[in-house]
Formats: sequence, structure tokens, C-alpha cells
Amino acid sequence: MSEILFGVEDLIATITLNRPDKRNALSDALINSLKEALHKADKTDDVRAIVIKGAGTDFCSGADLSALQKIAESSIIENLDDANNLMELFALIRKVRVPVVAAVHGRALAGGAGLATACDIVLASKSARFGYPEVKIGFVPAMVMAILRRNVSEKRAFELVTRGAEIGAEEAERIGVINKVFDDEKFEEEVNAYISSFKKISRSAVTLTKRLLYQMDGMTFDAALNAGVDVNTIARMTEDCQNGIAKFLKK
Repeated sequence: MSEILFGVEDLIATITLNRPDKRNALSDALINSLKEALHKADKTDDVRAIVIKGAGTDFCSGADLSALQKIAESSIIENLDDANNLMELFALIRKVRVPVVAAVHGRALAGGAGLATACDIVLASKSARFGYPEVKIGFVPAMVMAILRRNVSEKRAFELVTRGAEIGAEEAERIGVINKVFDDEKFEEEVNAYISSFKKISRSAVTLTKRLLYQMDGMTFDAALNAGVDVNTIARMTEDCQNGIAKFLKK
């Protein structure tokens, strides 16, 4: 059985984690398949957004038992390579040109919560659960902290990663971990409606906006303004902007 399912329909690429019997737990094969699918979607010029979801009852439960066993038996160098593999996945999501949306149902725990947090937008069903429980086994949710710390306040981030407690979707939305919560019964319908908005927006403008937003991390105020000047100028020269201005002026 394939680790993931991939398809493109009506300008939207869908990547489905396909290990339902393992609650879509992360493995080397799954992480590598995810990276391949993201690269494939990114190279498809008419794709306007990418959705990552899970098959079965959960989005992703983190590392499976075999992955934990591998960690326990590996050398420092082997564990470094393993950690780098996950880091590359998180970084790739930000480098992909179009929005990457996590559609979370059931549980998103540990590496699964990390995967969701790494996405540009997180949509969740009302019954979904999120948690970073790594500290309970002496582990550290290390790479995801770079993203979580940018999403929520310092005190919220500290609480989430040191207590290891699960939170519900509505609490996750309230503190800024996720974007939207939808009723379980209408979750798929609401997700499709939300994502469809990207079909009506300039792809080049969204691509430039995503790149600039993440490039601003760590910039001084003046550097960020100057980066904005550069992107503003580039945007003016795109076909989408030229056509948009022409259409507006004809009204």
C-alpha cells in the first residue's frame, strides 16, 4: 500500500497520508513520500493550493513504534540524519510556491502536530485534538518550536511544549495554533469551500506574498520595508497584475 495518495483536481492538489492502520504515524518512507508529493505539486503550474489530510480516524499520531525503536538504537550521526529529514519537510512546506493547508480531523500529535503546524494554514474539525507530548518520553519537539514560536505567544508556546497536554480544536484556534474550526459533519465540505477561494486569486501574487512573508522573519523593520519595495516592483510587472489593472480601469 502506498504511503500517501496524491491527486490534482480542479486546481487543487491533495496529499493524503495513507497509513490508517498506524494512525498515519510518521516514518522515513512517509516523510520521503510527502516531500516527493510536495515537489510534484510545486512543479504543476496550474495548482493553486495543496491540501494535506489523513486517511482513517486521525490526521497523524506522530512517530510509530518502529521509528522510536530506530531512534533508540541509532548513533548520533544516524539520529542527526533522521532529524534533518523531518526538518527538510518542514522547510519545504514554506518553500513551496502555493499555500499548503492541513485539514486535520481526529488527532494531530507530536510529529503530526508538527506537520500541521508547519503548514501555512490549519483547518480542523471540531472534535480534532492537538498536542506536543514529546517531553513525556524525554524527547523535545525541537524543530516545530521554530514555527510554533512564530504562531503563538511565548508563554503559550512554553505551555504547549513543556506540559505535553492535548488541547481541543477550539482552544487551538483561540490561541492561534490553527486558523479555522468546522463542524465534524460538514468538515470536508467546509474545507473545500475554504480552499476554493485560492482558485479566484492571482497565483503569482500569492506566491510572491508567501515568499515575502516568510523572508521577513528576523529582518529589521527597514530591511523588511526594503524587501517589500522589491516584491512590490516585481508584482507590478507580472501578467496577473497587468491584466488586473487593465480590467479594473475598464470598469
